[in-house]
Amino acid sequence: MRTFESLAELVPLVGQQVATSDWIAVTQKQIDLFAEATGDHQWIHIDQERAAAGPFGATIAHGFLTLSLLPKFFETAIEVRNTRMGVNYGLNRVRFTAPVPAGSRLRAQMKLLACEPVANDGMQLTWQVTVEREGSDKPVCVAESLTRRYP
Repeated sequence: MRTFESLAELVPLVGQQVATSDWIAVTQKQIDLFAEATGDHQWIHIDQERAAAGPFGATIAHGFLTLSLLPKFFETAIEVRNTRMGVNYGLNRVRFTAPVPAGSRLRAQMKLLACEPVANDGMQLTWQVTVEREGSDKPVCVAESLTRRYP
């Protein structure tokens, strides 16, 4: 975990790799619960027998499940003290570049692309988040994530 005392400490880091999250396991139970929550019951996610004979050799996580882990990745990678809250502001670009088989472990690399002041003394942070799967040299997701933090 990388800790910063204030938002101002992030400004000189624009353009740099700032942090790496902890590893997070993606279980079949999570995949099944995500399918229930979203209504996406495609067989490649929930039918283990059929998926074993399918193109990925196992069930795979939904792309949006992988994306939904971004807040957890940030939580384990970066702490900014002297802020009262942070909010997701949106995404500029997302690509799901490789499958995430059930049982995979994922982590994220965070590169700070921009820091821009916003109302109420806040800061909008633009991050390039590259999610990698343990044992693979190809990322599973690359996303440009926008967050806002307020002192």
